[in-house]
Amino acid sequence: MDLQAFTTETALEAAEELERVLAARTHRRKVMGQPVLVPGQLGDALQLPRIIRSLRSKQRRLKEQGLEDFQELWPTLSRQTRQKVLDAIGWYDPKALAWDDKRSNRRPLVDSDNSSV
Repeated sequence: MDLQAFTTETALEAAEELERVLAARTHRRKVMGQPVLVPGQLGDALQLPRIIRSLRSKQRRLKEQGLEDFQELWPTLSRQTRQKVLDAIGWYDPKALAWDDKRSNRRPLVDSDNSSV
């Protein structure tokens, strides 16, 4: 995924899905001797809630800052995590599809200047 392809709208969509993907991870802990499953906290550690708030903001400056923060975060994620997010939001690489797949001759629109992923 080319970082230039993210707009504030697509970055918001990806950030929200990333938050869901990271929250789905659970960890086992013992609390008072009892094993307990605890939801993942990585989204908070990566400041995803702040990035999402910025991307949802009505102020252009905050949206731009949120986009910049997300673009800095995206390459630091593992390939598997990025792929889970892209799959969940329906983005795909048309070159990776089988030749008989109906989607293989179309590229998804990602931003206003019609560049593709």
